[in-house]
Amino acid sequence: MAQYSTVLDDVFQALADPTRRAVLSRLGSGPATVGELAEPFDMTLPSFMKHIHLLERSGWIRTRKVGRVRACTIERSNLDAAGHWLQEQRAVWESRTDRLEQFVTDTSKEGEAQ
Repeated sequence: MAQYSTVLDDVFQALADPTRRAVLSRLGSGPATVGELAEPFDMTLPSFMKHIHLLERSGWIRTRKVGRVRACTIERSNLDAAGHWLQEQRAVWESRTDRLEQFVTDTSKEGEAQ
């Protein structure tokens, strides 16, 4: 459980920043170089590289260097981990709201019967 929690912490920390979400969105359409990914952002390359390193450490992307160019690709396994966790949470909350709805309906019927 602790390992699962650590993975999710890293996954959601990476998603907490709009720059990193934009990078992941771009990589969803295919590999790109760091330069291509950095182009739309108004920040220095060293600042942008901090985002790349965090995404890489959290397992969202993989980078490889070919000559002077660093290419990035998305790793979909973390998307699966986040999706499974969200499905579990949805099931819990849907169950709770279903029970609440049943309680309200039963209470309403009891009030009408009196």
